[in-house]
Amino acid sequence: MHNKQQNRLLRNKWLLLAVVIIGFDQLTKYLSTTHLQLMESVNVFPGFDLTLRYNTGAAFSFLANESGWQRWFLSGLGLIVSGIIYSWLGKLSAKDKQEGFALGLILGGAVGNLIDRISYGHVIDYLLFYYKAWEWPAFNLADTAICLGVFLLIPILFKKPH
Repeated sequence: MHNKQQNRLLRNKWLLLAVVIIGFDQLTKYLSTTHLQLMESVNVFPGFDLTLRYNTGAAFSFLANESGWQRWFLSGLGLIVSGIIYSWLGKLSAKDKQEGFALGLILGGAVGNLIDRISYGHVIDYLLFYYKAWEWPAFNLADTAICLGVFLLIPILFKKPH
C-alpha cells in the first residue's frame, strides 16, 4: 500500500476515535442538561456528584469572569489546535499507535468543548469530585479525554528523537 494511503487510513482510524469521543461527550452533556437544573447536585457516591455547571472560561474556569471576548478567543484557539492535531495525525506512521490514540482523545475532547463554546457560549460541565469542603472544578467527558490524551502523549514526546 502506498505510504500516503496508509497514512490516510491511519488518520481515519484516529479520527473515528475522536468522533466517538465527541458523540459520547455531546450525549452526556445533553443528558445532564435535560435531567439536571443549573447548579443542582445529585450524589452518586461519597465524594462524587453529578452537577450541572456552565464554564465560560477555559480549564479550571480560567478567564470565566471576562466580558465575553474569551468565547471567541477560546473557540479560535480550539480550531487552531484541532487543525494542528489533524495535520499531526496525517504524519504518523503505523508504529505510532499510542501517539495516534492520544491525539484522537485530545482532538475528540477539544472538538466536544468547541461545539459547546460556539453553540452556547459556555462549556457544559457535570462531573464533580470533592472531599469535605474542598471540591475539584466540575468537568465533563471532553475534559477527561483531553487530560487522558495529554497524559499519554507526554512520555511519547519525551522518547521521540528531536
